[in-house]
Amino acid sequence: MTKRMLGDIMKQAQAMQERMKQVQEEAGGKTVEAAAGGGMVTVVMNGRQEVQSVKIDRSVVNPDDVEMLEDLVSAAFNEALRRAQAMMAEEMAKVTGGLKIPGLFG
Repeated sequence: MTKRMLGDIMKQAQAMQERMKQVQEEAGGKTVEAAAGGGMVTVVMNGRQEVQSVKIDRSVVNPDDVEMLEDLVSAAFNEALRRAQAMMAEEMAKVTGGLKIPGLFG
């Protein structure tokens, strides 16, 4: 492999790294929403996997059945997390052309 070929590969890798960083920043501003219990609990999460909001329908707030509310919150959170991870993996696949790179989403 010539120095020029190696230099070209390095430039391409650097450009891909910059593009991936940009995509991560852009996707971090996007949100996903997931609900549990037929919409009784809704979680909105961004691409950085940060919870933006949690909405709980008043009808599910029952001091005698806290476990049900806990289960609904957990289910909505976990689904939002799966959706945020899938969104990031999809965005990264656009940059990498589907190439699996260890340590990246997907």
